[in-house]
Amino acid sequence: MASFGGWPLIEATLSGLRGAPVDEIIVVVGTEGERLRNIAIAHEARVVENPDWAEGMSTSVCAGLRACGPEARAAVVALADQPLVGAEAVERLVGAFERGARVAVATYGGEPRNPVLFSRSVWPLLEREMSGDRGARAVIVRHPELVTEVPCDDVADPADIDTVEDLRRLEELDMPGRGKIGQRRN
Repeated sequence: MASFGGWPLIEATLSGLRGAPVDEIIVVVGTEGERLRNIAIAHEARVVENPDWAEGMSTSVCAGLRACGPEARAAVVALADQPLVGAEAVERLVGAFERGARVAVATYGGEPRNPVLFSRSVWPLLEREMSGDRGARAVIVRHPELVTEVPCDDVADPADIDTVEDLRRLEELDMPGRGKIGQRRN
């Protein structure tokens, strides 16, 4: 709910995902559920409650996967605190999936980060092996044979906002052709 460029961080993230080649955006909420719900609905996202949010990020990933309909062939996991990861990165992951990737991971400078696409065939593995606040990272490391790396350096930035200092640093970032990030409003 922190302000980023004059609007809540989650709104900046959802706005950046507009146009992503996905059937539905699901926002998993925990403690700030009611405040986030209104923003998510305004961006045509479906809200799913995670009553176990305090147990870590893995419970939110599982709640999101369980919320997907039976027709879903894959799910993209993106984080609300990464407002510069948008539709183009998701489009690349979906393209990798369409070419056969079971797990497509966005990379920046050769390092795997978010977002990550998981084909439905690996969801049971995630449910079994994820725990705590590490999300799916440990599963990806344990099963490199499933992973397709997808370079996204030129279309997204994985900077995340965990502290007030991170927020200030990101708002002052000068992006070529876009000016200061904190002054941008889509």
